[in-house]
Order: sequence, then C-alpha cells, then structure tokens
Amino acid sequence: MYFLEKITPLILTYNEAPNISRTLQCLTWAKQIVVIDSYSTDETLNICYSYPQVQVFQRKFDSFAGQCNYGLEKIVSEWVLSLDADYVLTNELINEIKTLPEEADLNSYSAKFKYCVFGKPLRGTLLPPRKVLYRREKATYKDDGHAHRVLVEGKSRILLAYIHHDDRKSLSRWFWAQDRYIAIETKKILETPVSELSLSDRIRKQKIFAPFIILIYCLILKGGILDGWHGCYYAFQRVLVEILLSIRLIESEKLQYTDSSTKQ
Repeated sequence: MYFLEKITPLILTYNEAPNISRTLQCLTWAKQIVVIDSYSTDETLNICYSYPQVQVFQRKFDSFAGQCNYGLEKIVSEWVLSLDADYVLTNELINEIKTLPEEADLNSYSAKFKYCVFGKPLRGTLLPPRKVLYRREKATYKDDGHAHRVLVEGKSRILLAYIHHDDRKSLSRWFWAQDRYIAIETKKILETPVSELSLSDRIRKQKIFAPFIILIYCLILKGGILDGWHGCYYAFQRVLVEILLSIRLIESEKLQYTDSSTKQ
C-alpha cells in the first residue's frame, strides 16, 4: 500500500462519458488524480467532479504529447500512472503495484493490455506493452504518429498483470477518431524514410497487403477466432482501419504526383 501513496494517476479526456467512470472506479486508492481535459462537451467533467480526489485542468488540444507534458507539470508525487480514459486497471495489477519493491535505479514499469469488446477481454490484441508507471522527474513525452510515447531515463521492468482497454464510445465516435488518426499516420508513413519505419509501417506502405495480414494476424496468430464474434468484431475493426489507411495513402501519393507534375 505504501507504493500506491506515492503515485498520481494522469488521464487525458475529451468527451469520455461512456468510459471515464469505470476508469476512475479503479483508482479510488489514489490521493490525487490529475485529469487534463480538452474542453469536453458531454458529461465527462460532471463524472470527474463526482470523485473528490480528481483535479481537472482544461487545455486546448494540440497533441497528445503536449497534453501529457502539461499534465506532468501539475503533479508533485514521485511516481505517475499514465492512463487513457478507457483503461481499466485489473485487481491483479493494483495488487502487484502495491507490493512493488523500492529500487533506486528503477525508473519505470510497462504494462501489458487486453483489448475488450463490449466488456469482454480478448485473448490476443495488437496492443503492445506501454510504459505506464514512471518517476515523474525522469519522464517526458513525444508524439509518435497518431499516438504518443513517454521517454523515461534509466532502468525499466514489465508488470505481470494486465490493463483492460475497454472503449465503449459509439461507433460514429470511433470513425471520427480513426479518421483523425489515419491522417496523422499517413503523414508519418509518407514523410519518414523507409529505413526508419517499423516493420508494420513498411508493410502498411505497400497498401494492398496490410489489411489481409492484419486479418490473419488477429484471427489466427492472436487467436481472435477463439473469442467468437467478439474476436471477429475486433479483427474487422482493425482490417477496416488498414483499408482506410491504404486508401488515404493512395490518395496522398496521387495528389503528390499530380502536384509535382503540374510544377514541372
């Protein structure tokens, strides 16, 4: 329990009313919870204010890294637990954090994720482990395509228990978010030298193969087919994202070619 007292959860929000309550319910042990809100227009703020330990700071969104770095400025505790508004801590993970030993040279911990479809955790997902628990003074955020990642100096370890990624926002909101993410990912893939792209982004740049590879990866290699319709739903979501990304890549490349031809 002593370790928990040294941790402040940090959460970014924008219209997260379908999710934020379940996230906060798992953080009642925290003395302070810092929420950086991008001017939500739904019930997000009312839900946050119903938890006495939550402090809300509003900031116009510029980037995920910008929001997170701003949040770090509002935290005074030694450790930070960085969460998305649709992350739900499992009891196993909370108990594991409670018993973490004091190690002076250890500055961060990564957590593994299980993606949930309508509340059901899947066997395997595309979500890689992410650094979520770290010493505040050792950390800074940077943008990485549509996502963001925290850079933490020093030694790191991975936690054994899982965080559930359980997003229950509407499908229309999901489409809205994916459209934004795809635009950013397209820019990243086209403007980054091939030698600096990850293997997955190199495959995406080929456009045609990525959706088929993702379908096989989700259903067969990750065992999604064993999760029944929940696994198929997740696989179809990921395939749709890859198809939309491929279309956006083709569009951007053709526009670039047209522009260069016109200038000549």
